Amino acid sequence: MTAMPNLLGDSQQLRRTMVDQLRELNAIRTDQVEQAFLAVLREHFAPGEPLEKVYGAETAVITKRDEHGNAVSSVSAPRIQAFMLEQAQPRPGSRCLEIGSGGYNAALLREMVGPSGLVVTLDIDEDITDRARRCLEAAGYTDVKVVCRDGEFGAPEFAPFDLIIVTAGAWDIPPAWIDQLTDGGRLIVPIRVRGLTRSVVFERHGDHLRSLSAEVCGFVKMQGAGAHEESLVLLRGKEAALRFDEQLPDGAEALAGVLGQPPVESWSEVTVGLAEPFDSLYLWLATVLPGFCLVSVDPSLDSGVVTPANKMACPAMVDGGSFAYLTLCMISDDPKMFVFGAKGHGLAADTLVKQIVHEVTVWNQRHRNGPAPVFTAYPASTPDDRLPDGLVVDKRHARITVSWP
Repeated sequence: MTAMPNLLGDSQQLRRTMVDQLRELNAIRTDQVEQAFLAVLREHFAPGEPLEKVYGAETAVITKRDEHGNAVSSVSAPRIQAFMLEQAQPRPGSRCLEIGSGGYNAALLREMVGPSGLVVTLDIDEDITDRARRCLEAAGYTDVKVVCRDGEFGAPEFAPFDLIIVTAGAWDIPPAWIDQLTDGGRLIVPIRVRGLTRSVVFERHGDHLRSLSAEVCGFVKMQGAGAHEESLVLLRGKEAALRFDEQLPDGAEALAGVLGQPPVESWSEVTVGLAEPFDSLYLWLATVLPGFCLVSVDPSLDSGVVTPANKMACPAMVDGGSFAYLTLCMISDDPKMFVFGAKGHGLAADTLVKQIVHEVTVWNQRHRNGPAPVFTAYPASTPDDRLPDGLVVDKRHARITVSWP
């Protein structure tokens, strides 16, 4: 007779292993977050999934897809949830609102704020809130408030909140998120600025928000009133796409045949190691390049004509019917080192590639190992003279700035 597996024991061991991995990844840095991850049984929020998948430190569990097969809801990877909780720093007694509900993150918050705190989890999709409620009840967290509503409007009946965590990719910061936050309270939101998403920890100061830190991240997009779709310019059929987060620039239609023109290249003296991150370069280029966009290449149609540093999403810029983008080239005598450069097409390509290379050099000299930029968010009606110096991106409800020291 085959012995039945000890699922509880397996779960406990896998939970311990996951937490150890999250410590090694520096996603968990405090004992408070570690204890919450050890306490909450993640399998209650991913029923039917193998435990090895449930407790994978880098594994998200998709809980709903749209008619095209795209993920619209998930239990995020533990690494993402851990670093957001470290950013949030919930304390015993904190009043917390989570926008974008899967249940598991709300349970982690409930462990951290204790019996004197409050956790409200909210989602626009009734299927998702019903599922979250069932999972929370199965896991024993019956006092978490589950609300079905568009997250754009928050949960005023439970406000004010010391902490608001948004677990969906946001393009804007609506007034309710500021109004329902205590002064000095924290908003943690994956905010998209010029196509680049950062999980930003904002602190409220009166009518505006100022960042404390920001981390690279990726989330499913916000639905409802806060939804926003990027604009595309397709090149060579659908082989490559230029993605504009705010709006298409004037004359974008002139880019249609630009890849038929010969490429122009320019190379910097700035190098990067094989496994060395350079995400701050992307953000720097987004703040200083006019006509900024992201270029991506369809792997099924890739002919090698467009060779960006990252084929999923790479900084680029356009000027009329010309465009250029960041690229990399392996250094021949060291296969683990690369040099930054730029490639472009069109009549103005020579000017554009030199501009990108110049800004790569500036980043290397001033910002590569320096302090991170500061994000602020002001109401849309705020006049220019109240805004900090730096890039200003106007959204529907907020004026978001990115300022480099």
